[in-house]
Amino acid sequence: RGSSTGDAGGAADRVLNQLLTEMDGMNAKKTVFIIGATNRPDIIDPALLRPGRLDQLIYIPLPDEASRLQIFKACLRKSPISPDVDLSALARYTHGFSGADITEVCQRACKYAIRENIEKDIERERRKRENPEAMEEDEVDDVAEIKAVHFEESMKYARRSVSDADIRKYQLFAQTLQQSRGFGSEFRFADRTESAAAGAADPFSSATAAAADDDDLYN
Repeated sequence: RGSSTGDAGGAADRVLNQLLTEMDGMNAKKTVFIIGATNRPDIIDPALLRPGRLDQLIYIPLPDEASRLQIFKACLRKSPISPDVDLSALARYTHGFSGADITEVCQRACKYAIRENIEKDIERERRKRENPEAMEEDEVDDVAEIKAVHFEESMKYARRSVSDADIRKYQLFAQTLQQSRGFGSEFRFADRTESAAAGAADPFSSATAAAADDDDLYN
């Protein structure tokens, strides 16, 4: 980020300058791709977004319902889940949740299940001390299964870490960056006015040219 206000040593500026220097030295290496990710696009230094650097923007929104369902399944893939837990209902209810928010819900529900299992063990030991004869047979130690009640309790403390205002800000940034790159969309060479119509009649000509450009990128 630029204008490192409060950074007495100027560490942020030094890191930025070093990064720009390294990126500018990769022009001859066509097979090197640099990918960056951030959740604070508003503080990206404009020098990083200039053509030839990080000039291609891919806006990744919050997960939709199908993606949230897959996140729930991924978080709980190694956990014993009760049949009464409807992950699809959880995915529908958690609209606007990020992956981290969903992970927090799953972790909290898991903690409730473990706590309940520990309390059962304590109660079992207490009854065993009070009446040893009644506890002669070996009891099955149930695995701490995550039930619907645990998720219901966990959802009471669930929160969205990304507000609607933040989403609108990110979307506006993405739109602004895309609009700033449409400056020459109407540009045409004079001698291509007539050939443009001919090219439209032959869609494979443009596709062949694009494929040739792609091949040149890796040569």
